[in-house]
Amino acid sequence: MATTTSPAPPRPTTRSPEPRRRRRAGWWLPFALVAPAVLLELLIHLVPMLTGIWVSFTQLTRFFIRSWTEAPFVGLRNYQVALDVDGAVGRGLLSSFLITCAYTVIVVGVSWALGMAAAVALQRRFRGRAFFRTLFLVPYALPVYAGIVTWNFMLQRDTGVINHLLVEDLGVLDERPFWLIGGRAFVSILVVAVWRLWPFAFLMLTAGLQSVPDDIYEAAAMDGAHAFRSWCSITLPMLRPVNTVLVLVMFLWVFNDFNTPYVLFGTSQPPAGDLISFHIYNASFLTWNFGAGAAMSVLLLLFLLLVTGVYLLLVNRRSRRA
Repeated sequence: MATTTSPAPPRPTTRSPEPRRRRRAGWWLPFALVAPAVLLELLIHLVPMLTGIWVSFTQLTRFFIRSWTEAPFVGLRNYQVALDVDGAVGRGLLSSFLITCAYTVIVVGVSWALGMAAAVALQRRFRGRAFFRTLFLVPYALPVYAGIVTWNFMLQRDTGVINHLLVEDLGVLDERPFWLIGGRAFVSILVVAVWRLWPFAFLMLTAGLQSVPDDIYEAAAMDGAHAFRSWCSITLPMLRPVNTVLVLVMFLWVFNDFNTPYVLFGTSQPPAGDLISFHIYNASFLTWNFGAGAAMSVLLLLFLLLVTGVYLLLVNRRSRRA
């Protein structure tokens, strides 16, 4: 009778432990190079932001300037006062917010349109193109204060060159208007802001147009597409990534603009030029109510974060559908 023998079970194999990886020499160098930038970022941006959020929950007034850490905690009272449209503080903040929204939409829209028109006009090579490119970038290259102070002198009622040109040279107006006070102050700040910002849009769009091949335009021209059709079907789609970043950056810059109203109007800005950043400055440093000013700053930060998040979400959805 034949007997069958079952094979012996395999012996468990023991793997030798893998040798421990040794850190190569100088592994710490990248971290050491990045550490100063991270530290400065924390000191310059994060720490002041957290301090401002903490101040917004306190009653930090002129009576607690020397010992600001001992200011009494008031919770959400500063936010309630800032959002109460029935009170003087809330009405002033709402009016400043609406003025800033209108200011931002007009400045960003006009600056983008001028920048796009100039970039498309200077896309093709012709004699003198370098001169016009340099000329268009002069407002952006000038120091901010020098340019705005120059506009301040030009917009003066009695000695300004704007009134001299409109009244005496061209005869468009019968009398010299006030450009820096009253309702015309909004027009003045719009002109100055557009003059400062549109060269940046021109620079960014010109850089984006360099990546668009000329062969596409030549093929479109052979198919009978006119200039406006080529701009809608070729230029705008190719510049979509540039426009996405450009519009967002210009929106944040313009909505937080402080230099233009401060240099143009001084500390006593007219109601028509009461931008929200300058309004928060006055609420903090003129009335010495830093708690209320910090609460307004936090509300502004939350609004900008909300608008930025919604904008990026809509842009990403549109790019995915495309």
